[in-house]
Amino acid sequence: MNLYLASSSPRRRELLSQLGLPFGALDVAINESRRPQEPVASYVERMAKEKAEAGLQQLGEPANALVLAADTVVALEDDLLGKPAGRAQAAAMLRRLSGRSHVVMTAFALKTVDSMRVQRVSTTVFFRNLLEREVNWYWETGEQQDKAGGYGIQGRGGLFVSSIAGSYTNVVGLPMAEVIAALREAGLEFPG
Repeated sequence: MNLYLASSSPRRRELLSQLGLPFGALDVAINESRRPQEPVASYVERMAKEKAEAGLQQLGEPANALVLAADTVVALEDDLLGKPAGRAQAAAMLRRLSGRSHVVMTAFALKTVDSMRVQRVSTTVFFRNLLEREVNWYWETGEQQDKAGGYGIQGRGGLFVSSIAGSYTNVVGLPMAEVIAALREAGLEFPG
């Protein structure tokens, strides 16, 4: 079985490479629009599934391929906080997260020609109260510009986090404990 990661996220590629498994990387493009009235959990699971399907199609659907895809969202109540479009939106996101908890959901999908497995993992993240100068400073780092919710826990954005309840790697973009279990169930052999 040949493993492929259908993601252009450098964070997901780095996390998966830590397993010591060889894998190919695929850049897939799908329509990531949320449907009207679509629940957050349904949306993130649909995105992971569609990315995995697109990855397998890109490969020509070989029988020995196992495609892993994932999607991560930041939910504040019923609002999705996507990647900020600019400074004002990034600052507004951080102000909304300040002193509150939010949920980071990652859904991942494993797709072969014959099967599809989708699993969702949620982590609650608690932010401390942020000062306005911290919000402005963070924009200047450039770190949040490609990250859902406008921050990266694995970088300087981690300074805003007071605690988490759940998987740290889920917040980074790939819940590794659950992914490892799913890959083992799919029959992949791990080094060591």
